Amino acid sequence: MNFKQSFNLAIKSLAASKMRAFLTMLGIIIGVAAVIILVSLVDGFKNSMLEQFNSIGANTISVSIRSRGGTRTVNVDEMLALCDEHPDILLAATPNVTATGTAKIGTEDLSSSITGVGESYLDVTTSEIQQGRFLTYNDINTRQKVCIVGSYISKEFFNGNAVDQTLKINGNTFKIVGVFEEVADSTEGSSDDKIIIPYTTVRSITQFSFVSSYTFATVDESLSPQGKTIIENFLLSIFASDSYYTVMSMAEMLDMVDTLTSQITLILVGIAGISLLVGGIGIMNIMLVSVTERTREIGIRKSLGARRFDIMSQFVVEAATTSAVGGVVGIVLGIVVSYVAGTLLNLIIKPSYLAILIAFTFSAAIGIMFGYFPANKAAKLNPIDALRHD
Repeated sequence: MNFKQSFNLAIKSLAASKMRAFLTMLGIIIGVAAVIILVSLVDGFKNSMLEQFNSIGANTISVSIRSRGGTRTVNVDEMLALCDEHPDILLAATPNVTATGTAKIGTEDLSSSITGVGESYLDVTTSEIQQGRFLTYNDINTRQKVCIVGSYISKEFFNGNAVDQTLKINGNTFKIVGVFEEVADSTEGSSDDKIIIPYTTVRSITQFSFVSSYTFATVDESLSPQGKTIIENFLLSIFASDSYYTVMSMAEMLDMVDTLTSQITLILVGIAGISLLVGGIGIMNIMLVSVTERTREIGIRKSLGARRFDIMSQFVVEAATTSAVGGVVGIVLGIVVSYVAGTLLNLIIKPSYLAILIAFTFSAAIGIMFGYFPANKAAKLNPIDALRHD
């Protein structure tokens, strides 16, 4: 019996008992779908995080300072002065202050992120202005209540003409003077859903007294290590201990994100793989039952000259086909659920072709592996004893 004949018999066997075949494949279906869904979601979260990082720039260095109190502290002017002292390495810097509170347009509350920055913000990020202007030194120095909004806010609330319109932050009226270029399809919660205001204004309306976050940009990406060293040496001279600050380049952040998501993916795939093993055990159990039910058939075939290999291949192909069909159904289910989950979580989901290939290959291998024992049992049956079986 060749492979084609064995495959046709396997399909007929599945079609003859659809409910039993479905229940047999259920573990494989769930396992394959779970692998695809989990890998797709992790990739979606990873891409979302990388999008956020890339919007800052590949040549940037993030600085986080924990206030020590007492006389040892560092102010904004001292941090920004590093760029003037090392112009060949440090291009620009901006303070970053996250504003707490609510933003409103009319009576509608916004969930947009509100961040206070300096006039050099555009020099340390990849953001560009589409309409209007960005913050100026005068805006920063005089704590003007002006803001730049993302394209989502402009399109959603002002029909694409947000410049010179107003919104409120913590009850304070802000004039919109600029709109950022679209970078993330102008969707809610994306990089296009943001409000940028002067960091000095944030301090005045929220009573922030200490700026703890800064973003530096080096003249070139290759100079990031030198720029990091300059900043670290300066902060060490102030605090005398590196436990009061963290300095990290974008390259290091990307490596951390990649390592973390890879580890999470392996863990989740390992957990989902348990379903595949359970599905394989289910296939083996059903195949053992099938061997018992078809003992007389096996005896007849052997008495007519079927070789041991023919019997074994028939049951192995049947088990592998059952598992492979379950794998295909699991792939379809996994892709559909991935897209639905991506829509609900506001993530750009692209099912991994590698994950699909691995999941399908593994499901077929599970069928062969767990189908071998029942097939071997069937092949070893004595034809005389098999014919006597009731």
